Amino acid sequence: MNDSQEVRDNVVTSYKDAPTRTITAGGVTFAYRELGPRSEVPVVFLTHLAAVLDNWDPRVVDGIAAGRRVITFDNRGVGASTGATPRTIEAMAADAVTFIRALGLARVDLHGFSMGGMIAQVIARTEPELVRRLILTGTGPASGEGIRNVTRLSHLDTARALFTLQDPKQFLFFTRTANGRRAGKEFLARLKERTQGRDKAISLASYNAQLKAIHRWGLARPEDLSVIHQPALVANGESDRMVPSKNSADLARRLPNAELVLYPDAGHGGIFQFHERFVPTAVEFLAR
Repeated sequence: MNDSQEVRDNVVTSYKDAPTRTITAGGVTFAYRELGPRSEVPVVFLTHLAAVLDNWDPRVVDGIAAGRRVITFDNRGVGASTGATPRTIEAMAADAVTFIRALGLARVDLHGFSMGGMIAQVIARTEPELVRRLILTGTGPASGEGIRNVTRLSHLDTARALFTLQDPKQFLFFTRTANGRRAGKEFLARLKERTQGRDKAISLASYNAQLKAIHRWGLARPEDLSVIHQPALVANGESDRMVPSKNSADLARRLPNAELVLYPDAGHGGIFQFHERFVPTAVEFLAR
């Protein structure tokens, strides 16, 4: 066995070593990775604006994959997946369901971060038999306060990042306090741990399509979240600028079976900044 490959009994246990695979369904070839022991109900990760497979924090993925099968994937038109990126959250959710069913999965847990949390809400509402439990992080409901401003904030912080030679996520995901700055640098370093077989960056066209989808979500009519009966763990930093933290509180209040966790001195990337606290909480929630 290769010394650098963390594998136990032919099970990949480290996200940086998980091979990128593909599966074709609905006219789309989806790129995905999976790791962790085979489990009856895997955890499917739904990712954020502009993200590809390499944007998941390996500490979060590996922590949950220590006991559960974890699957990450590029939605249509993103990274190494083919097709044109949808301009609505609902279409992204339909694509995610197509991918999940193509893997032969009849029941999954969903972890949706930011835009992925919006997609997860749609799947739970439209395909309730498919979803056992929900983890909704850094996200908000349709029409949620401030979500319509994601495009403006993204453009602003991308410009700030270019001007200061930094990664936009340092501004978008983390507070500007000493703790936030340090956590951002540590997070960005972890994203570079995988050195082989890295994913393609998102295209500008796909990024703009996702921005349009999030903007529409922010302008949409409120949904009746009482129809989502799955247990839900809602988590965020207490100072999220991208999807204001009051949206997390709103989700937890409106979902009939939800619990809320907010991390101090943390922004949109609170679960990454506080991964040592978030992972045990998520593992315990999923194991119930």
